[in-house]
Amino acid sequence: MTPIQSVDQPGQLSVEHSAIDGIRVVTVRGEIDHTVKDMLSEALLSPDGATPPRTVVDLSGVTFMDSSGISVFIGAYQAVSDTQGWLRIAGAQEAVLRILQIVGMDTLISCHPTIEQAVNA
Repeated sequence: MTPIQSVDQPGQLSVEHSAIDGIRVVTVRGEIDHTVKDMLSEALLSPDGATPPRTVVDLSGVTFMDSSGISVFIGAYQAVSDTQGWLRIAGAQEAVLRILQIVGMDTLISCHPTIEQAVNA
């Protein structure tokens, strides 16, 4: 995994990248709000600026997400859809999953209990 930013304080966002069978896995920990939306957006894009066609975002370590996170996920979804790729969410904690369900994000981006299920869906 390649860390982008480490967690020094509770609630701070950290992001790590890895790959499983050619599928990019972005592991996010901490809180997603307006102060970290740009960092999250950059993390969901590949280093050369192109969006990877297949990405799983592991939210198992995310304890809070506001509308800024929803906006980032919508943008990332649109970017991968334009390239016939996909974006999936794995392991969202109950509070974060509930937000995704309330705004209907779970109907746009499929949500799975584990990374393995998201990769193999």
